Amino acid sequence: MKVKIQNLPITNYMTAYPISVEPQVPIKKAIEFMVQRDFGNLVVSNGTFPKGILTEREILKAITESRNLDELTVSDVGLQPFTKLELGDTVLDAAHIMNKNKSRLLVFDDDKLVGIVTVSDLLRAFRKIKNESSLDKVISTKIEKCSKDDSIFDAVKIMHEKRVGSVIIQDMKGYGIFSERDLLTYLYSNDFKLDLEVGKYSSSPLVVADEEITINQAASIMAANNIKRLGITKNDSLVGIVTGRDLLEAYQEVYLATNPDS
Repeated sequence: MKVKIQNLPITNYMTAYPISVEPQVPIKKAIEFMVQRDFGNLVVSNGTFPKGILTEREILKAITESRNLDELTVSDVGLQPFTKLELGDTVLDAAHIMNKNKSRLLVFDDDKLVGIVTVSDLLRAFRKIKNESSLDKVISTKIEKCSKDDSIFDAVKIMHEKRVGSVIIQDMKGYGIFSERDLLTYLYSNDFKLDLEVGKYSSSPLVVADEEITINQAASIMAANNIKRLGITKNDSLVGIVTGRDLLEAYQEVYLATNPDS
Protein backbone atom coordinates (compact mmCIF):
# COMPACT_ATOMS: atom_id res chain seq x y z
CA MET A 1 0.00 0.00 0.00
CA LYS A 2 1.36 3.40 -1.00
CA VAL A 3 2.25 5.66 1.92
CA LYS A 4 0.57 9.08 1.90
CA ILE A 5 2.63 11.60 3.79
CA GLN A 6 -0.40 13.80 4.39
CA ASN A 7 -1.97 10.97 6.41
CA LEU A 8 0.99 10.25 8.69
CA PRO A 9 0.26 11.58 12.21
CA ILE A 10 3.05 13.57 13.80
CA THR A 11 2.50 11.65 17.05
CA ASN A 12 4.01 8.56 15.36
CA TYR A 13 7.31 10.35 14.73
CA MET A 14 7.80 12.78 17.60
CA THR A 15 9.93 12.10 20.67
CA ALA A 16 7.28 11.65 23.34
CA TYR A 17 7.38 13.49 26.68
CA PRO A 18 10.77 15.22 26.27
CA ILE A 19 12.78 15.91 29.39
CA SER A 20 13.07 19.60 30.28
CA VAL A 21 15.38 21.66 32.49
CA GLU A 22 14.80 24.83 34.47
CA PRO A 23 16.22 28.19 33.29
CA GLN A 24 18.50 28.56 36.32
CA VAL A 25 20.44 25.35 35.59
CA PRO A 26 24.17 26.05 34.93
CA ILE A 27 24.91 25.89 31.22
CA LYS A 28 27.72 23.39 31.83
CA LYS A 29 25.23 21.01 33.43
CA ALA A 30 22.90 21.44 30.47
CA ILE A 31 25.74 20.62 28.06
CA GLU A 32 26.61 17.49 30.02
CA PHE A 33 22.96 16.46 29.93
CA MET A 34 22.73 17.01 26.15
CA VAL A 35 25.91 15.06 25.40
CA GLN A 36 25.10 12.14 27.69
CA ARG A 37 21.67 11.70 26.08
CA ASP A 38 22.69 12.73 22.55
CA PHE A 39 20.24 15.64 22.51
CA GLY A 40 20.63 18.52 20.05
CA ASN A 41 17.72 20.42 21.58
CA LEU A 42 16.70 20.78 25.21
CA VAL A 43 13.32 22.05 26.33
CA VAL A 44 13.55 24.75 28.99
CA SER A 45 10.58 25.09 31.32
CA ASN A 46 9.72 26.88 34.53
CA GLY A 47 7.63 23.89 35.58
CA THR A 48 4.32 24.92 34.03
CA PHE A 49 4.87 25.75 30.36
CA PRO A 50 7.98 25.69 28.13
CA LYS A 51 9.85 28.99 27.90
CA GLY A 52 11.85 27.99 24.83
CA ILE A 53 14.42 25.54 23.55
CA LEU A 54 18.16 25.49 24.20
CA THR A 55 20.05 24.49 21.05
CA GLU A 56 23.67 23.94 20.14
CA ARG A 57 23.60 27.30 18.33
CA GLU A 58 22.97 29.29 21.55
CA ILE A 59 25.87 27.54 23.25
CA LEU A 60 28.16 28.34 20.33
CA LYS A 61 27.12 31.99 20.51
CA ALA A 62 27.75 32.14 24.26
CA ILE A 63 31.27 30.79 23.78
CA THR A 64 32.18 33.42 21.19
CA GLU A 65 30.85 36.21 23.36
CA SER A 66 32.36 35.22 26.72
CA ARG A 67 34.66 32.17 26.28
CA ASN A 68 33.89 31.45 29.95
CA LEU A 69 30.85 29.32 30.68
CA ASP A 70 31.50 28.93 34.40
CA GLU A 71 29.04 31.57 35.62
CA LEU A 72 26.37 31.20 32.94
CA THR A 73 22.96 29.60 33.38
CA VAL A 74 20.66 28.31 30.65
CA SER A 75 18.64 31.53 30.73
CA ASP A 76 21.81 33.62 30.27
CA VAL A 77 22.61 32.16 26.84
CA GLY A 78 19.16 32.68 25.31
CA LEU A 79 16.57 30.29 23.94
CA GLN A 80 15.04 29.49 20.58
CA PRO A 81 11.28 30.06 20.24
CA PHE A 82 9.09 27.14 19.29
CA THR A 83 5.93 26.59 17.29
CA LYS A 84 3.08 24.70 18.89
CA LEU A 85 1.67 21.60 17.17
CA GLU A 86 -1.54 19.81 18.10
CA LEU A 87 -2.12 16.07 18.41
CA GLY A 88 -4.08 16.00 15.17
CA ASP A 89 -1.33 17.56 13.03
CA THR A 90 0.40 15.49 10.37
CA VAL A 91 4.00 15.07 9.27
CA LEU A 92 3.25 17.27 6.26
CA ASP A 93 1.85 20.00 8.55
CA ALA A 94 4.98 19.85 10.68
CA ALA A 95 7.34 19.99 7.69
CA HIS A 96 5.51 23.00 6.27
CA ILE A 97 5.69 24.87 9.58
CA MET A 98 9.34 23.99 10.18
CA ASN A 99 10.42 25.10 6.71
CA LYS A 100 8.33 28.26 6.78
CA ASN A 101 9.11 29.46 10.31
CA LYS A 102 12.59 27.91 10.70
CA SER A 103 11.47 27.09 14.23
CA ARG A 104 11.58 24.16 16.61
CA LEU A 105 8.35 22.19 17.05
CA LEU A 106 6.66 21.07 20.27
CA VAL A 107 3.51 18.96 20.36
CA PHE A 108 0.80 19.72 22.92
CA ASP A 109 -2.35 18.09 24.17
CA ASP A 110 -4.21 21.29 25.07
CA ASP A 111 -1.51 23.00 27.18
CA LYS A 112 0.34 19.83 28.17
CA LEU A 113 3.67 19.19 26.43
CA VAL A 114 3.65 15.68 24.97
CA GLY A 115 6.40 15.69 22.34
CA ILE A 116 9.20 17.38 20.43
CA VAL A 117 9.75 17.09 16.67
CA THR A 118 13.18 17.42 15.03
CA VAL A 119 14.38 17.44 11.43
CA SER A 120 15.58 13.85 11.87
CA ASP A 121 12.10 12.79 12.99
CA LEU A 122 10.50 14.28 9.87
CA LEU A 123 13.10 12.76 7.55
CA ARG A 124 12.28 9.31 8.97
CA ALA A 125 8.73 9.85 7.76
CA PHE A 126 9.58 11.35 4.36
CA ARG A 127 11.97 8.50 3.58
CA LYS A 128 8.90 6.27 3.31
CA ILE A 129 8.04 8.09 0.09
CA LYS A 130 10.04 7.02 -2.93
CA ASN A 131 11.73 10.13 -4.28
CA GLU A 132 14.31 9.94 -7.05
CA SER A 133 14.64 13.71 -7.52
CA SER A 134 18.11 15.27 -7.54
CA LEU A 135 19.67 17.36 -4.80
CA ASP A 136 20.92 20.13 -7.05
CA LYS A 137 18.57 22.84 -5.73
CA VAL A 138 19.50 22.41 -2.07
CA ILE A 139 23.25 21.74 -2.15
CA SER A 140 25.16 24.52 -0.38
CA THR A 141 28.29 25.27 -2.39
CA LYS A 142 29.63 27.79 0.12
CA ILE A 143 31.87 25.71 2.35
CA GLU A 144 33.47 27.25 5.43
CA LYS A 145 36.88 25.77 6.17
CA CYS A 146 39.71 25.94 8.67
CA SER A 147 43.05 24.25 9.26
CA LYS A 148 43.51 21.21 11.48
CA ASP A 149 46.03 23.28 13.48
CA ASP A 150 43.53 26.04 14.27
CA SER A 151 42.10 26.10 17.78
CA ILE A 152 38.62 25.00 18.78
CA PHE A 153 37.82 28.65 19.44
CA ASP A 154 38.96 29.60 15.91
CA ALA A 155 36.51 27.08 14.46
CA VAL A 156 33.70 28.20 16.77
CA LYS A 157 34.26 31.83 15.78
CA ILE A 158 33.94 30.98 12.08
CA MET A 159 30.75 29.00 12.71
CA HIS A 160 29.24 31.87 14.68
CA GLU A 161 30.21 34.65 12.29
CA LYS A 162 29.12 32.73 9.18
CA ARG A 163 26.02 31.32 10.89
CA VAL A 164 26.79 27.72 9.93
CA GLY A 165 26.59 24.53 11.94
CA SER A 166 29.96 23.12 10.88
CA VAL A 167 33.34 23.81 9.31
CA ILE A 168 35.36 21.55 7.04
CA ILE A 169 38.87 20.70 8.21
CA GLN A 170 40.64 20.89 4.87
CA ASP A 171 44.20 19.69 5.47
CA MET A 172 43.28 16.18 6.60
CA LYS A 173 43.13 13.00 4.57
CA GLY A 174 39.56 12.64 3.32
CA TYR A 175 38.65 15.93 5.01
CA GLY A 176 37.30 16.28 8.52
CA ILE A 177 34.24 18.09 9.83
CA PHE A 178 33.78 19.92 13.10
CA SER A 179 30.14 20.56 13.94
CA GLU A 180 28.10 22.00 16.78
CA ARG A 181 27.63 18.43 18.03
CA ASP A 182 31.40 17.85 17.98
CA LEU A 183 31.81 21.08 19.96
CA LEU A 184 29.51 19.93 22.75
CA THR A 185 31.16 16.52 22.92
CA TYR A 186 34.59 18.17 23.00
CA LEU A 187 33.60 20.61 25.76
CA TYR A 188 32.19 17.81 27.89
CA SER A 189 35.29 15.61 27.46
CA ASN A 190 37.99 18.28 27.80
CA ASP A 191 36.95 20.37 30.80
CA PHE A 192 35.58 23.14 28.56
CA LYS A 193 38.99 24.24 27.24
CA LEU A 194 39.00 26.06 23.90
CA ASP A 195 42.66 26.26 22.90
CA LEU A 196 43.31 22.71 21.66
CA GLU A 197 43.73 21.87 17.97
CA VAL A 198 40.43 21.40 16.17
CA GLY A 199 41.78 18.70 13.86
CA LYS A 200 42.21 16.30 16.77
CA TYR A 201 38.53 16.55 17.69
CA SER A 202 36.83 16.65 14.31
CA SER A 203 34.89 13.78 12.81
CA SER A 204 36.89 12.22 10.01
CA PRO A 205 36.90 11.18 7.31
CA LEU A 206 33.96 13.29 6.15
CA VAL A 207 31.11 11.11 4.85
CA VAL A 208 30.58 12.08 1.20
CA ALA A 209 28.47 11.12 -1.81
CA ASP A 210 28.48 12.01 -5.49
CA GLU A 211 26.44 15.03 -6.59
CA GLU A 212 24.26 12.78 -8.79
CA ILE A 213 22.59 10.99 -5.86
CA THR A 214 18.87 11.39 -5.23
CA ILE A 215 17.07 12.86 -2.24
CA ASN A 216 16.23 9.38 -0.95
CA GLN A 217 19.79 8.14 -1.33
CA ALA A 218 21.15 11.13 0.56
CA ALA A 219 18.62 10.65 3.36
CA SER A 220 19.49 6.95 3.61
CA ILE A 221 23.24 7.63 3.77
CA MET A 222 22.75 10.21 6.52
CA ALA A 223 20.46 7.92 8.50
CA ALA A 224 22.84 4.95 8.18
CA ASN A 225 25.78 7.02 9.41
CA ASN A 226 23.77 8.96 12.03
CA ILE A 227 24.94 12.30 10.62
CA LYS A 228 23.24 15.63 9.94
CA ARG A 229 25.61 16.82 7.20
CA LEU A 230 26.73 15.05 4.04
CA GLY A 231 29.63 16.15 1.86
CA ILE A 232 28.88 16.32 -1.86
CA THR A 233 31.62 15.54 -4.38
CA LYS A 234 32.19 15.96 -8.10
CA ASN A 235 35.08 14.11 -9.73
CA ASP A 236 36.27 13.25 -6.22
CA SER A 237 36.50 16.91 -5.16
CA LEU A 238 34.34 18.36 -2.40
CA VAL A 239 31.89 20.83 -3.97
CA GLY A 240 29.15 21.24 -1.38
CA ILE A 241 27.34 20.24 1.80
CA VAL A 242 23.78 19.04 2.35
CA THR A 243 22.14 19.19 5.78
CA GLY A 244 19.11 17.42 7.17
CA ARG A 245 17.12 20.63 6.95
CA ASP A 246 18.12 20.97 3.27
CA LEU A 247 16.76 17.48 2.62
CA LEU A 248 13.51 18.24 4.40
CA GLU A 249 13.05 21.33 2.24
CA ALA A 250 13.79 19.30 -0.90
CA TYR A 251 11.29 16.59 0.05
CA GLN A 252 8.55 19.13 0.69
CA GLU A 253 9.20 21.08 -2.52
CA VAL A 254 9.02 17.96 -4.66
CA TYR A 255 5.92 16.74 -2.87
CA LEU A 256 4.06 20.02 -3.26
CA ALA A 257 5.07 20.27 -6.93
CA THR A 258 3.57 16.86 -7.64
CA ASN A 259 0.58 17.30 -5.29
CA PRO A 260 -0.50 20.94 -5.81
CA ASP A 261 -3.79 20.51 -3.95
CA SER A 262 -2.11 19.43 -0.71
